[in-house]
Amino acid sequence: MKQPIFLIGYMGAGKTTLGKQIAKKLGYTFLDTDAWIEEKMQLSIPEIFETYGENYFRNLEKEAIFQLPKEEIVVATGGGLPCYGNLMSTIQTLGISIYLHRPAKELAQRLSHAKANRPLIRNKSEAELLDYITSQLKVREVFYQQADIILKRESQQVADILAAIQAFEAN
Repeated sequence: MKQPIFLIGYMGAGKTTLGKQIAKKLGYTFLDTDAWIEEKMQLSIPEIFETYGENYFRNLEKEAIFQLPKEEIVVATGGGLPCYGNLMSTIQTLGISIYLHRPAKELAQRLSHAKANRPLIRNKSEAELLDYITSQLKVREVFYQQADIILKRESQQVADILAAIQAFEAN
């Protein structure tokens, strides 16, 4: 059986972009948990946060993970998904997890122009954004570091990721 591949990491790390490319190369289905939630709810992520709150959203993330197909899928998870409801352990039992590590400063630069679509960072100044990301990463790293494969920015090309998956599966 070809097990699911879960891309984890902070928002803006490139999970969706790389996930689509990896899925295409492997002939797998691609699923972004945020897009799945938006389709299910017929609301954007910011609207879900505003209307129902973060806890409700986290429960939807859990539902998304449990409703996934069990093989031949690449999943781009929300940045916080592995950190709530014991979902990192669930991901570990369902498939291969890959942490796309990016430094806080780089994430802040990548996210600075996309704040309107990100409810947790929407109203933050550039300095507040960097402080927030740095603080969040300190909490989330405990979960992210449990991934089967950890890739720094310089190892996040599709060919590198595919080689890392192949090496992991060979062990």
